[in-house]
Amino acid sequence: MLERYEVETFLTLAEELHFGRTGGRLGVTTGRVSHVVKKLERRIGAPLFARTSRVVALTPIGRGLADDLRPLVDGMEAAVRRAAEAGRGTTGQLRVAFLGEGTASVLLRAVALFSERHPDCEVQVREAQLANSRAGLLDGSVDVLIASYPFDGMACGPALITEGRVLAVAAGHPLARAGSVSLEVLAEHPVVQYPAVTSAEFKRDRTPERTPSGRPVPKGPAGDTFSEMLTLVALGRGVLPVGEHTRRYYPRPDVAYVPISDALPIRRGPVWLESNTTARVLEFVRAATDATARPPA
Repeated sequence: MLERYEVETFLTLAEELHFGRTGGRLGVTTGRVSHVVKKLERRIGAPLFARTSRVVALTPIGRGLADDLRPLVDGMEAAVRRAAEAGRGTTGQLRVAFLGEGTASVLLRAVALFSERHPDCEVQVREAQLANSRAGLLDGSVDVLIASYPFDGMACGPALITEGRVLAVAAGHPLARAGSVSLEVLAEHPVVQYPAVTSAEFKRDRTPERTPSGRPVPKGPAGDTFSEMLTLVALGRGVLPVGEHTRRYYPRPDVAYVPISDALPIRRGPVWLESNTTARVLEFVRAATDATARPPA
């Protein structure tokens, strides 16, 4: 029987493929991670990871073990969560928020379905800003936030919105009339930055420090709100990768949106503080998922 810490260490390393990041996530030293993996490999009788001075990769046996263990661990965690939630009700008050105009309609449909299912729970709705979205979750003033992924340090539900990426540029910018651009163009123009309090993983995803080929990306000025960031773009202070729905919710004559041909889609959905995983939160996430699956009325 594997110990929990062995399974957790193995699965985390299988995700990160980096001993340092794995140790950071688990709060242990790199040496501890290496020790646990070697012990597990001795028990299995075969290497689970192929290691070089620069790369860590799963072996076929390691990949198979990860594929077998992950659903078992997820099932155990879900079972414990359901048992814990069985003693909690869905009455009371739930505070939900949305970040960005594109998420408002999804949130409102989720609120409507949740309220239909749980009429004894009062739902309060508010709009969050880039500068306070994390703070609201941490201080408890927001229970669930509909926002963009990744949102590090928080629990995340299923993606409710998926959209392509475009590059916001000033209307007079040389790229404004391009049919599409590559992520490599980020190395040639300053990129407007998100507020310092924004999720670190989110910033790496939206405003990376390097292009896919490794070229450094110059940093432009930072804005406190999304509208302020678009204004910096309009002023010619930099460019900004955004979701394609920005065209609809933030149309501006002074900003052009150019498709990015080689970027992964943006995903948005519910996020919440793991320690605030209550029955109300889980039922709202379920309602949001179900409401999104339904065709709009």
